[in-house]
Amino acid sequence: MKADIVVENISSLVTLEGDNKPRTGNEMGNVGLIEDGIIAISDDKIIYVGKGKLPQDIQIDNETKIINGEGKTVTPGLIDPHTHLVHGGSRENELDMKLKGMKYLDILEAGGGILSTVRSTKEASFDDLYNKAKNSLDKMLELGMTTVEAKSGYGLDTETEMKQLRVAKKLNEDHPIDVVSTFMGAHAIPKEYKDNVDGFIDIIINDMLPKVSKENLAEFCDVFCEEGVFSVDQTRKILNEAKKYGMKPKIHADEIEPLGGAELAAEVEAVSADHLVAASEKGMEMMADKGVIADLLPGTCLNLKIGKMAKARKMIELGIPVALSTDYNPGSSPTENIQLIMYLAGLKMNMTPEEVITAVTINAACSVDRQKEIGSLEEGKKADIAIFNAPNIAYIMYHFGINHIDKVIKNGKIVVEEGKVKKSQII
Repeated sequence: MKADIVVENISSLVTLEGDNKPRTGNEMGNVGLIEDGIIAISDDKIIYVGKGKLPQDIQIDNETKIINGEGKTVTPGLIDPHTHLVHGGSRENELDMKLKGMKYLDILEAGGGILSTVRSTKEASFDDLYNKAKNSLDKMLELGMTTVEAKSGYGLDTETEMKQLRVAKKLNEDHPIDVVSTFMGAHAIPKEYKDNVDGFIDIIINDMLPKVSKENLAEFCDVFCEEGVFSVDQTRKILNEAKKYGMKPKIHADEIEPLGGAELAAEVEAVSADHLVAASEKGMEMMADKGVIADLLPGTCLNLKIGKMAKARKMIELGIPVALSTDYNPGSSPTENIQLIMYLAGLKMNMTPEEVITAVTINAACSVDRQKEIGSLEEGKKADIAIFNAPNIAYIMYHFGINHIDKVIKNGKIVVEEGKVKKSQII
């Protein structure tokens, strides 16, 4: 077989090879490290991963692109399993409120927060939303991301929710990054339904879900299960209805108050429970028992000035598979920088570099149900690869605040060179 691209002499090749399942406990520290590694690609697939030289049955010629990996760290393409990619406007005006001590739920109650972005998103055209989100995807690609989950939830009416999801679908078709869509009509309660939450839930169940399903616009369904938003019973009702349409459940769980979202995530067998800053020990134990992935978002905690982080160490010790996300959104976490999140996970949640890289590769792949295709560097998997200007994974998190990416390979094509998107690869 002929190789189209070969990356050789790799100082630190991080393969994450193994079973295509979420890693827990000590498994999160096993990253399949190979020194003096080599990886070969044909078309859009990996055809060899190993040490030293290529085997004789893999040929190269003058057309084969040879990349020198000396002094580099090579990992699977990074995966962000929790973003609010498609939205209108921005909320820098809320910074002063936070500095003066206003809490997140107080800002929401005052008509800011999610409801502010809902107004901007309703007013934005399809093209406005597309171009704004595409700009963010370009940044994410330059930071090493090759797959991104994108939620709706800034419409809170059928038309705008569908608009967001259609934008995400078009971006998935056009952009090198794979965009995995999640329906989140239950992101907040519209003002007009403040005293009739059940009436809004009826719209989600009887209008939004059927229409989203008919156009096949979302693979997952998420609900903001939190005090002042949707209760455990309301969340259960929405997610059980979504499951009837084949949408896999996710939950914004116990972000601020210990409402019982972690317990519910285990009950409905959610793919992931996200945030979990206030999750109870019972809820975490139930998640471990059911194999629910804990999708942690330290950037959000930092930006909201919550004063604490999710208990990543406790979760890992309990046997919960941990993933990491930016939670990119215009309010609580306005950053596309997954490398910053990796740093925060180490500094603020005491995760090791090995655990962190596992959390943004194979465990993140499991959180978007793509583990058979991506998340590790193995023969037969998609050639989604990040090449860092760093001698090892610890250096990526140690030297923080900069972009360490040299190259990104997506579907077997070099799409980022010297840390910049190759414009020929972007529509």
